[in-house]
Amino acid sequence: MTEVSSLTGRLLVAAPALSDPNFDRAVVLLLDHDEEGSLGVVLNRPTPVGVGDILAAWAGRTAAPDVVFQGGPVSLDSALGVAVMPGDEGAAPGSRLRPGAPRRGAPLGWRRVHGAIGLVDLEMPPELLAPALGALRIFAGYAGWGPGQLERELSEGAWYVVESEPGDVSSPHPEKLWRAVLRRQRSELAMIATYPDDPSLN
Repeated sequence: MTEVSSLTGRLLVAAPALSDPNFDRAVVLLLDHDEEGSLGVVLNRPTPVGVGDILAAWAGRTAAPDVVFQGGPVSLDSALGVAVMPGDEGAAPGSRLRPGAPRRGAPLGWRRVHGAIGLVDLEMPPELLAPALGALRIFAGYAGWGPGQLERELSEGAWYVVESEPGDVSSPHPEKLWRAVLRRQRSELAMIATYPDDPSLN
């Protein structure tokens, strides 16, 4: 099997034509991507459920809005924490640091995924970990793809792959994230940001 070029840490932005309702206008942060498959969380699906309703200890410690986000259709009964480490953009694209490798100064309970973005061990006492973290989001469930599945979807034009920014994880206006991410691209993708929600009204 040919080696898969890792897209870990990048964003998948749903193309307007993507018909799967789970991913309509979705912006997915890829947390893992290799020849065994892919895993990510949808950044722009806030739920009405407050963080305190399912993880009381972490209530008030997440970026606004302080709600749980639906990370994807898989394992909705599990929770993932994704946080940005302030001032830790040093392991950005091109860095030789292996994804997930510990870095001096990284707190116990936070594991780097890409650049300043990492996974939080929600079993850790928040009072020990939270002060070291920047923006934190809690996701119920995740998006997953089997070996080669995401590559097929990419070849079919279902997704645009773009670079992530640390602020994407904690966007205060998640409902606007799809357009915002496309608008900042220096390519024809910026034009897609103007695509109407309902093309029949155009």
